[in-house]
Amino acid sequence: MGTTIVDLLRHGELEGGIKYRGNIEETLTVSGHRQMDETWAQIEDSVQVIVTSPLSRCCEPAKEWAEKSSIPCMLEPRMREMEYGAWEGLGKDEIEVRFPGMLEKWRENPIGMRFPGAEDVEAFVERVQRGWRHILQSNEGKHVLVVGHSGSLRVILADVLGAPLPAIRRLAMPYGCWSRVRCDGGKLLLEFFNRQP
Repeated sequence: MGTTIVDLLRHGELEGGIKYRGNIEETLTVSGHRQMDETWAQIEDSVQVIVTSPLSRCCEPAKEWAEKSSIPCMLEPRMREMEYGAWEGLGKDEIEVRFPGMLEKWRENPIGMRFPGAEDVEAFVERVQRGWRHILQSNEGKHVLVVGHSGSLRVILADVLGAPLPAIRRLAMPYGCWSRVRCDGGKLLLEFFNRQP
């Protein structure tokens, strides 16, 4: 058995400002890459495996770190961000113009909401939870870094805290934020949340 440590790292700041990108590929800013590198510098000596979303804003830095440290880097498609359909690539003001009132409702409680072309929220939660369980089961006793997105990491935190997803929407999750989960004997404990490097 043994204790499993899982560090959760949201990707850094992206070119083009804050938008609902979902599965759109975007480039990290210089600052965004630095945000991620600063966290990695604090944990690189103890992390034994990296698990990352396949989207480039997560996997490109993750692959660099893994190569330099000679550790495995596993792409986990279930850690991808939610597919936002008609919201993809739009900022909050653009969403409000096209879908009046929907974004406010979404931020309050996304469960059961539907908008054109988007991934079903419940299916998204189930997908991420399956990926999260797989990460824990296949890396027991190791120190793991999971590199993901606001949406996928919120689903994981909801599971860790035994909290409903709407409650987790009230947690700030800025670019580059870092949290840590300890799993001991199947019990999950959030050691810290939203630490800045």
